[in-house]
Order: sequence, then structure tokens, then C-alpha cells
Amino acid sequence: MKIRNSLKSLKTRHRDCRVIRRKGRTYVINKTQRRFKARQG
Repeated sequence: MKIRNSLKSLKTRHRDCRVIRRKGRTYVINKTQRRFKARQG
């Protein structure tokens, strides 16, 4: 999982990427390609 300041470029890497907020942190998750994971905060 990558930890980044900006998730805007990461959500455009794959069409199944979703931006989700959990417990005050912002995540990019992808159900089909699991390697596209990122976290902010």
C-alpha cells in the first residue's frame, strides 16, 4: 500500500479504483486489481 499526499492521480490509474473514507483516512481501493491500493493521512 502506498502512502501519498495526493490521491487524485492514483484513482485514475485503473477504472475500478474507488476513493473511500474510513476513520478519518482516505483510501484508494480496487477490487479487481489489488495492487492499486493507497492511503492518505
